[in-house]
Order: sequence, then C-alpha cells, then structure tokens
Amino acid sequence: MSELKHLLAKNRAWAAGIKQEDPDFFKKLFAQQAPEYLWIGCADSRVPANQIVGMLPGELFVHRNIANMVIHSDLNCLSVIQYAVEVLAVKHIIVCGHYGCGGVKAAMETEEHGLIDNWLGHIRDVYRFHRQEFYVLQDAEERFDRLCELNVIEQVGNVCSTTFVKQAWKSGRQLSVHGCIYSIKDGILTELDVTITGPEQISSIYRQK
Repeated sequence: MSELKHLLAKNRAWAAGIKQEDPDFFKKLFAQQAPEYLWIGCADSRVPANQIVGMLPGELFVHRNIANMVIHSDLNCLSVIQYAVEVLAVKHIIVCGHYGCGGVKAAMETEEHGLIDNWLGHIRDVYRFHRQEFYVLQDAEERFDRLCELNVIEQVGNVCSTTFVKQAWKSGRQLSVHGCIYSIKDGILTELDVTITGPEQISSIYRQK
C-alpha cells in the first residue's frame, strides 16, 4: 500500500471540489498561465503562498527557499524572476517573510548548523548592516521580529538590482516590487513600507544608464 495514499485521496477530493464549482477550471488552467504576481517566500510549511492570500492555482507564480532570500548568485531564484518578468510579464513581485522564521533565528545564533551556515551568512550580513538599530532594542523577541522585517527589505532591494527588473523598468514596463511580512500567530499579512516602482528609488550604485 502506498504511503502517500492519504495525500492522493485528499488530492482527488480537492480536484472534485474545484470541478464542482467550475467544470472548466482545469481546462482553462491548462491552456494558459497568466499570473500578475510573483511571490518570493519562505519554504516554511506554515506559510502556504496561495492560501494566505486566497488565490487559486494559476494566480500566483511562486518561488520559495529558506528565509525568502534573493541572492545575486542563486541561479534558481534568478531564473524564476527572469521567467516571471520576461515571459509571464507579472506586474508585481512580492517578497514575503514571516515572524518566527527559523532561518532568521538560526542566523542570530552562534552555534554551527553545517552547510546552511553559508546560506545564513547573507542574513547575518543584514544584521551587520543594521547593527546600530539592534543596539537600542533590548528585547530579544523584538530584535528577532525586526530582523525578519529587515531581511525582507534587504531582499526587495536585491530583486530591484537584478538585470531583469532594471531592464523591465528601462523599457517602460509597469512593475512594482513589494515587501510583506506574515504572522503565523494570527494569519495576517502586512505590507512593509518598502514598495519600489522604478529605478529612481533604488541605490544609485545599482542604477544603469
């Protein structure tokens, strides 16, 4: 007996429910993928992208990794951004972090975690960039929450510095990059004050003529 029997049964029930509501849903879904949003989120199983924004399959193009990172040398993430921008022509890119992120927490610790420490080093860089701000935060939980937010803001900047996004703006495309934070405690998604809609809003070092 398959160990995935219960998952397959849930899949059949889900598909049947969708077809009952809209008999042509999967025919339309198969014919075209035209989402307006790219979601770059954390791989945490408690943060399912489509569900927390109430969107159906086909409405959200999704990339997830540990701690919702956008790293300049990560070809996986860069390929997703390029496809979303150049092929799907999305209008919005959302970087979504969440409070209580295990990756961010691990980056704040001093013990070794193995291979993932190389990945977490990018979060430690964010902490270093904002070290003065953390000096005035006395509460450990407050520092933890703030690093989750600052990590999102930093990744928004990294998205905006990619060649694909800058080229889209250069060609006159309407494209907005947003930073959001999700609370697992109450299910609420909050937009951080970091929306960028053009190259004039990013650091001059990343601008190109």
